[in-house]
Amino acid sequence: MNKNFLYLFAVICFFFMSCNSNDPVPLPIAYFRIDTPLQSYKTYNAECPFIFEMPDYAFIVKEKDEFCWFDIWFPENGATIYLTYKAVNGDLNAHVEDSHEFVYKHVVKADAIEETPYENDSSKVYGMLYEIKGNAASSIQFYLTDSSSHFLRGSLYFDVRPNKDSLAPVIEFIREDIIHLIESFQWK
Repeated sequence: MNKNFLYLFAVICFFFMSCNSNDPVPLPIAYFRIDTPLQSYKTYNAECPFIFEMPDYAFIVKEKDEFCWFDIWFPENGATIYLTYKAVNGDLNAHVEDSHEFVYKHVVKADAIEETPYENDSSKVYGMLYEIKGNAASSIQFYLTDSSSHFLRGSLYFDVRPNKDSLAPVIEFIREDIIHLIESFQWK
């Protein structure tokens, strides 16, 4: 009987040890290291009713026929800031509300949305910077206005499927460029 007990004990121990969840699991694919250039800027001053400084490593792409609708393309990062200008004709609140709605369409995928107001009375530039946290399609959006005649809206998109972990360093890098654009922005 003692022999059967030991046999049964050994089988039970073997059973519990074999049901261990230490099965080999493949590691996730690693992300590439992202090197960013030194931030330096050049002045954008074209036919549009505004001037701002943009990164040297980005390019203006004019794809739209609308007046002052263009893109700032970051080829090294696969990112684009889409800029849309509209003249204000008593409809400033509608433009602001449209921008707000565009941002909050991302709430389905967003972990959080942070709003940072911007105000420069000496240049008459007012606006809002939206930082959309999480795996949303657009991670940063903003608008700028003079509160009477002009309105500019911008949104950052990437050419890849959103992944907050792999894109985080690039988003932070371009975020600094967007803040520089906003702080250097002037109406003509």
